[in-house]
Amino acid sequence: MDLQNKSLPEITIKGVILALILATILAAANAYLGLFAGMTVSATIPAAVISMGVLRLFKNNNILENNIVQTAASAGEAIAAGCIFTLPALILLGTWQTFDYKWVTIIAGFGGVLGVLFTIPLRRSFIVESNLQFPEGIATAKVLESGQMGGAGLRQIVHTGLAGGLFKVIGDLVGVWPDKLQVSCAIGSSVTAFGVTLSPALLAVGLIVGLNIGILMFLGGATNWLIAIPVYSHFHPKPEDLSVAAWAEQIWRDQTRYIGVGAMLVGGLWTVFRMRKTLLKGVTSGLRAYRSVDGTGQPVAQIPRTERDMPMKWILVLMVLSVIPLFFVYQAFVQKIEVSITMAVLMLIAGFAFSAVAGYMAGLVGSSNNPISGVTITTIVFSAFFLMLLIGKGAPIGPAAAIIIGAVVCCAASIAGDNLQDLKTGYIVGATPWKQQVMLAIGTLAGAAVIAPVLTLLQQAYGFAGQPTPAPRPLPAPQANVMASVAKGIFEGGLDWTFIIIGMVGAAGLIVLDRILENRRSTFRTPVLAVAIGFYLPFAQSVAIFLGGVIATLVKRALVRQRAPQEALEASEQKSVLFASGLITGEALMGIVVAIPVVLMKNRGLDLPLTSLWKQKAESWLPWLRAGIEAYGAWIGLAVLLLIGLWAYRTSRRTS
Repeated sequence: MDLQNKSLPEITIKGVILALILATILAAANAYLGLFAGMTVSATIPAAVISMGVLRLFKNNNILENNIVQTAASAGEAIAAGCIFTLPALILLGTWQTFDYKWVTIIAGFGGVLGVLFTIPLRRSFIVESNLQFPEGIATAKVLESGQMGGAGLRQIVHTGLAGGLFKVIGDLVGVWPDKLQVSCAIGSSVTAFGVTLSPALLAVGLIVGLNIGILMFLGGATNWLIAIPVYSHFHPKPEDLSVAAWAEQIWRDQTRYIGVGAMLVGGLWTVFRMRKTLLKGVTSGLRAYRSVDGTGQPVAQIPRTERDMPMKWILVLMVLSVIPLFFVYQAFVQKIEVSITMAVLMLIAGFAFSAVAGYMAGLVGSSNNPISGVTITTIVFSAFFLMLLIGKGAPIGPAAAIIIGAVVCCAASIAGDNLQDLKTGYIVGATPWKQQVMLAIGTLAGAAVIAPVLTLLQQAYGFAGQPTPAPRPLPAPQANVMASVAKGIFEGGLDWTFIIIGMVGAAGLIVLDRILENRRSTFRTPVLAVAIGFYLPFAQSVAIFLGGVIATLVKRALVRQRAPQEALEASEQKSVLFASGLITGEALMGIVVAIPVVLMKNRGLDLPLTSLWKQKAESWLPWLRAGIEAYGAWIGLAVLLLIGLWAYRTSRRTS
């Protein structure tokens, strides 16, 4: 079938309903994953598989309808990333006590829509005229074209989703094992800690991002926890009231993590510098095409359906309509119209530049590896310095104002990468670009509509590390902590630049090394932001991701030894992605489900319900059970996690 010329139903009622449901679910799941793991993963492939499985129940369905569903559904994941990396920083700063539904929805919804609009003029240059691969976009197109994975792929997601959810329930609700296995030690006055987070979702992240990224994250964490923290603690004796593990954690949180911040600053600027010619070419190519209608002067009626983007006049109108409510958000924060106008201008400039960067990086490394947090931190740093000139150093609202600018830019950049990834899929399967662009905006607004209640639920159930009122088992929220600290440090002058400068110098070295490897055409590369993430994530999380990358590599090597054909390697990779997507979705969704009884019990002044119940019963009828769980629970959790890893290995190795 020639999909490039044949027109099939794309935007249908059942497709729109399914897309909106999936967008809200994926937004909620990735909000939890991002606050817990410090990263989100692309939802395009699982959304496509679920769409095929569901729409197959109807008599009339086609590949373009499935493509529209995954286009809108994946926007939920992307908008969640833009919000959770930035908005919790307002809680950490004390500006917000809870997530205001009105402001969160405006920032997420209109910031995301700007990300769609910013990248429409870049579609022709990035997708049609360039050699950018957009790996997840190509993979999604292959899944859609095969069509045969709908039933089997959906079953795989359900099975592994149940496993990931059950693991979360047994750990968090029943309390059989803790959230991580950690060992700490002291050598003289030096302290350190080592462990692994007990999370199938993190293992799944490693399966998706692979060994290269896994190694770099592991090296970043190992350098921090096994070198930087011991060296710092050698010259700064441990307080008597802190344990070894607590002292190592405090050094990481307050000092050495900022090495990663410095690396991210340099990495973000370097990315923009390297893309300067590509950005200019993309904009001029897109505008030239619009001026001449299709690039050759043909009238609109003669433009192929597969080349019709949203009209430029509508892009400009929607941009203006999106900026107006964001301006009122800024005005509500700073109460000075000239500052609000400046914030809006900064947001537009940074939003377009970094949306283009995000789209380009999605074409290189995929949406899951897109360094959104890096460009957002760069935005916050420059916005903070610029705002400081207007409202003065030490202004109480200054840090929050910088965060708000960064939040809009982060939402725009996150959606931009997702938009171009989906448009690449559509380009391959013969979709209509303007219909995808409309549905992506609708999916963005659907995700934005649910993100505030989800964030509020997670805040009440778990809390965030670094918030004014400490929580017993807080979500790490690593990016939000870093952004809050940087914005506050710049305005209040308390930011220690020592470790930031060390990170900047180290990043420069990694950039040089990466260029050398690029010139040698090495398959192993050293992207700065992967190492930076390893520095500011807890080391135990990087270890879990590294283990997932090891499993993915072992699968690939086993198939290569078997001399499996290329089709088998691609099928194995798709199975691995679906397996991982199920684990992530199951654990993340169950994390939100578990949060509901946790909030209800907290409101009554009670602990986790089942944890308290079985421990109280164990005192009288099974005392040895409680003692055994408390002594060996972490090791039991690790054993179960490794069994899940073995399951992933065996499933991905199957070539049939």
